[in-house]
Amino acid sequence: MGKVLTVTGYKSHELGIFNDKHPGLPYIKKALKRNLERLIDEFDLEWVLISGQLGVELWTAEIVFELQETYPHLKLAVLTPFLGQEERWNEERQEYYEMITAQADFYESISKKPYESPLQLKVKNQFLIEKSSGLLILYDEEQPGSPKYYLEEALKKRQSHPNFEIFTITPFDINELIQDEQNSW
Repeated sequence: MGKVLTVTGYKSHELGIFNDKHPGLPYIKKALKRNLERLIDEFDLEWVLISGQLGVELWTAEIVFELQETYPHLKLAVLTPFLGQEERWNEERQEYYEMITAQADFYESISKKPYESPLQLKVKNQFLIEKSSGLLILYDEEQPGSPKYYLEEALKKRQSHPNFEIFTITPFDINELIQDEQNSW
């Protein structure tokens, strides 16, 4: 049986990315793809779990759909923290989200209620980490932002489950991809 990996990172606004034209976005996606391909082979990856937040998580969904052409056994689950997480987003973002969730292999809300409190977000982090064999996180210790809460849960789990893996993509990794590409010209 293959492994389950939660993938998370920054929300798009935390990275200053407000549309698909941002010059850094292709490099973030390339780093996600490179890591997921490696983990399919080395980690026996079968399921990718995301909570469906704008940014790294939905970009990961795009990469999973792309990888499914080569790795048809790879599956995507979108487990949202509460019902209607996308309701306050603009129409374009809602359409994008609906395209992702329609194509996902599994889609469900952890809380069967609309947003009530930040506790639902904490429960979501705990739930996804509990269901996972590992975490892939786009993270910068100098700018912790929202991903730090996932990382805290992952570190807690690793104390009682030493085989729980944490894979990190750092700004250094992204810059290295940019340098490699510029040097190949």
